[in-house]
Amino acid sequence: MFNYLSALLLLWIGFFHAANASEAVGFRQTFLGAASERPLHVTVWYPTQVGQNPKNVGENSAFFGVSVVENAAVSTDTHPLVVLSHGYGGNWRNLSWLAAELAKQGYIVAAPEHPGTTTFDKSPAAAEKLWERPKDLSRVIDALIDNPALAGRIDTTRIAAVGHSLGGWSVAELAGARFDTARFMRDCHQRGNPQVCGFSTKLGINKNRQFARQLDGNLRDPRIRAVVSLDLGFARGFSPKNLSTISVPFLVIAAGVDIADLPANQESGYLAANLPKKSSRYVLIADATHFSFMQLCKPGAEALIDRESPGDSVVCKDGHGRDRQAIHQQIAALIIPFLTQAMPSQHL
Repeated sequence: MFNYLSALLLLWIGFFHAANASEAVGFRQTFLGAASERPLHVTVWYPTQVGQNPKNVGENSAFFGVSVVENAAVSTDTHPLVVLSHGYGGNWRNLSWLAAELAKQGYIVAAPEHPGTTTFDKSPAAAEKLWERPKDLSRVIDALIDNPALAGRIDTTRIAAVGHSLGGWSVAELAGARFDTARFMRDCHQRGNPQVCGFSTKLGINKNRQFARQLDGNLRDPRIRAVVSLDLGFARGFSPKNLSTISVPFLVIAAGVDIADLPANQESGYLAANLPKKSSRYVLIADATHFSFMQLCKPGAEALIDRESPGDSVVCKDGHGRDRQAIHQQIAALIIPFLTQAMPSQHL
């Protein structure tokens, strides 16, 4: 059971360890299966004792980046692993702020760019193979375990997954949630969200029986010991009965300000209501929007983005409360103690 007092204690423990760990974050990028039908561009952040020549990565005219040491020497210690899954049309930069925070806490963090649903690859054929998204994350886990030279040795008893938006759906699948295409389509016909249901064609949902069999299959990865979803979508494709059987500790975080047609009660709230209460926790951040989970926007970013792509400045909008940096601090303060409790170190 996750409760407030234990969360505060574990948060203090997490900050204590962070203060005693190296502040340097190693960083590298690689390709998996470059010659395969689904090559993966993967970005990795990891703890390192090498702090010379840091640089900002993921920064551009609209967004701030994070400070890392490129291709730094990996630690000789064994570390827990977190795989990150971006949303539809997103990329590794979106959760780079969280990846860096986790690396400072001693985690190896890896983020693939999902073919067909990333900023740099919008191939319709790849996007329709939605079931490949969870498999991408499993492939990344395989690669990092098999090749410690990439980021260091992995503690295979402490592997977690964090996903935003469609990435939240992807990591739920890894935990054992199983999509039901017929259920999803019925829900769309009866009362479904036009935005979510409108994406069903782009993502190959209900395209044909072969696609449905693949999508409705078991995509669970038994190595996953904890899962965090950040304002996920497509949750209503999971049946209450199926969700009630998931035993993996699950933290569900929702945005209280709906600007992306993903109302919390229909998506994150629905997921949380049907997960086992003993192993899950639901947090609604009242002044967060769907895009508050993404990287920090620079001053003037909204105008800049709208000049290049009218309407897309919504990615820089937060609620009428705190700024995005304060929201990020709250998100990190939720995720770090949750992972500490769900995957305790044998050294604590």
